Amino acid sequence: MILEAVYLFIKPELASKFEADFAKASQYISSIEGYLGHRLEKCLEVENKYLLLVDWNTLEDHTIGFRNSEAYLEWKKNLHHYYDPFPVVEHFETVFENKKQ
Repeated sequence: MILEAVYLFIKPELASKFEADFAKASQYISSIEGYLGHRLEKCLEVENKYLLLVDWNTLEDHTIGFRNSEAYLEWKKNLHHYYDPFPVVEHFETVFENKKQ
């Protein structure tokens, strides 16, 4: 599994509109083969800062499957105008994990 992690800085006073549009746009990312799940976290210390976490089966499911799809064009149309600055996307793989049962 690959974790996509992205800090999103949303233009001032657009946070609630962004959150609503994000919920609607989620249908596009979740339609892609290799998509496993995602969540959006809102920062408590920094206003208008969010963390997007997306689980993918493989890196290519995101970088090729999603980014080259019609679904990505819809995602982009619905969300990219909220970002300032445009986010840096990074991918991670687990090297250690410990969870309380």
